[in-house]
Amino acid sequence: MSWLETSTFGDLGGAGIVADGLSFPSSLAFDDEGTAYVAETGLPFAGASPGGRVWRVESGGTRTLVAGDLGYPVTGLVFHDGSLWVSQGSNPGRISRLELDGSITHVVDGLPGGGNYHTNEVAFGPDGKMYWGQGAMTNTGLVGLDALTMGWLKKLPHSIDIPGYDIELAGVAVTTADPFSTDSGATRTTGAYTQFGERLPAGTRIKGRGVATSAIHRANPDGTDLELVAWGIRNAFGLGFLPDGRLLAMDQGADDRGSRPVANVPDYLWEVRPGAWYGWPDYMGGQEITHARFTPETGPKPDFILANHHELPPPQTPLVEFSSHTAATKFDLDPASDGTVLVSALFGDETPMTAAAGHPTVGRALVLVRTTDWRQHILLTPELERPIDVAFHPVDGSLWVLDFGAFEMKAKDGGVTVDAVKDSGAILRYDKLPAFPEGDSPGR
Repeated sequence: MSWLETSTFGDLGGAGIVADGLSFPSSLAFDDEGTAYVAETGLPFAGASPGGRVWRVESGGTRTLVAGDLGYPVTGLVFHDGSLWVSQGSNPGRISRLELDGSITHVVDGLPGGGNYHTNEVAFGPDGKMYWGQGAMTNTGLVGLDALTMGWLKKLPHSIDIPGYDIELAGVAVTTADPFSTDSGATRTTGAYTQFGERLPAGTRIKGRGVATSAIHRANPDGTDLELVAWGIRNAFGLGFLPDGRLLAMDQGADDRGSRPVANVPDYLWEVRPGAWYGWPDYMGGQEITHARFTPETGPKPDFILANHHELPPPQTPLVEFSSHTAATKFDLDPASDGTVLVSALFGDETPMTAAAGHPTVGRALVLVRTTDWRQHILLTPELERPIDVAFHPVDGSLWVLDFGAFEMKAKDGGVTVDAVKDSGAILRYDKLPAFPEGDSPGR
């Protein structure tokens, strides 16, 4: 990649590429002096070396390795209290305090891993606690054959979901082909909240756990006093606090795949409230998964898998709905707006893995959200392939955007394969955001 002309950025304005040659990076952070740090996931696509890495970005775009051989994928990197805090989506997941000299301490370990999603980015609250999202192990509560085609998973069986609140199962189960049998007609039947090929009868009760999947947790920075904050957010990949102390979470919606597919589910921006239920796996954005709008193309209309909705808190309603499969990832607040405008990366769809063939291309852009009325505005950014993180420079206020690089899903031999290019990731710097336009799309 080469330096870009300012005109390429349109209303954003820009100084071009800060650093390139990154392999599938996920996270960008600044220290108090404005030195940038970037984390590579460590996903071994296209011959990239396995194992997460954290780099310091030097002047001129050169990099110095701070830490390597981290659990992968690395999903988050945050600077706080003089250190970097690294979220590792390995199995088990962990959160580590990484000193700038490269020494590292695992402050939280043994978190759920080995499924569809991971231990995600940390955010530090006004209470001094660290908060993070724990992604779901499945698409919608059942372990299915889609696990064999997911680019970052490709294994079956894999870890099952862990509820945060007490649940009762309705007995839903799905019969699929048995991929382990030499008999082409062999099948396996799988129920909710259990391993592939197993099922639990209707009426089975499962007690909620303090460390759950599809959940938000918090702990002291040394890892003590770990507790569940809220449950039912499918994959809270990005977290952050507003100036007034409210916690926001970007949530990636369910896909049209697997044993319990669901279509047209938006991505969401939530306000996280302690003790709330955000609806997963039976409600999407506060609406029943059985609603006609969610009828899938790749399978039958889904039924409820929980029988005790009446015992759970009422499902929450999101602040913002983004386009389905746009893959909203991480966000930062524009310092020039006094916290009234946030900018988020939209990684983009992963059709045909996450949606039926023919789904329109979405995402691969930035979005502005105004926090006073939750209206959104898309910024088309053709110079970016897969934006995944954004951060405002603490000294000059410029917007830095992390591009994951070339990464596409392709249909092959009845399945899905990853078509990616290592060393294609980059950090780009933009001078300013445009003024938020009036009369744009509503948040919901």
